[in-house]
Amino acid sequence: MPQLETSDDVIAFWQDAGFSKWFTKDEVFDATFRESCLTLHQRAATGQLDAWQSTANGALALILLFDQFPRNAFRNTAQMFATDAMARDYAARALAQGFDNQVQPALRMFFYLPFEHSENLDDQHRSVALHEAIDFKEYAVQHRDIIQRFGRFPHRNAVLGRPSTAAELAYLEAGGFAG
Repeated sequence: MPQLETSDDVIAFWQDAGFSKWFTKDEVFDATFRESCLTLHQRAATGQLDAWQSTANGALALILLFDQFPRNAFRNTAQMFATDAMARDYAARALAQGFDNQVQPALRMFFYLPFEHSENLDDQHRSVALHEAIDFKEYAVQHRDIIQRFGRFPHRNAVLGRPSTAAELAYLEAGGFAG
C-alpha cells in the first residue's frame, strides 16, 4: 500500500478498515497501517502537520496518528504510548472547537479515546462523560475503573519497564483487562 499523504487519506484508510479492524490485534492490518502512515506519524509528531488541526477532518487525522496509529504500528513496545499526551492535547483542542460533532457519528469516538487511554483519573471521568453522550460507554467505564483502582493500567507495566504490584499481577492473572 502506498504512503498516505493527506488528512482525508488517513480518515479514508481508517474508515475502510472499519470497526472489525479498529479494536482487534491483527498483524497484517498493523503492518499495512505502519507502512501507510509511518511517515505521516513522524511528521505529525514533529509538528509538521499542525495546520491540519484547523478542520474537523484534519484534527481527527492527527488524533488517529497520535493515538490509534502507535497502538497498531508499535504494538507491545513502549512506543505505543509515546504520543498519548499529544493525542490528548489535540483532542482537547478539537473538542473545544466542536469538531467531534462535525464528523460521521461512527468516527466521533476517536476524539474521545485519548482520554480513555490516559492514566489520569480526571481524563478518565471526561472520557466516560464523552462516551456516554454517544451511548458507547462500556469500555470507557471499564478503563476509568482500572485507573480508580490502580492509578495506572497494569497491562502496560511490562512494556513501560514499571514494576507491578502484587494486586496488579493478581488482577492480570485473573483475566483483567490486558489491552
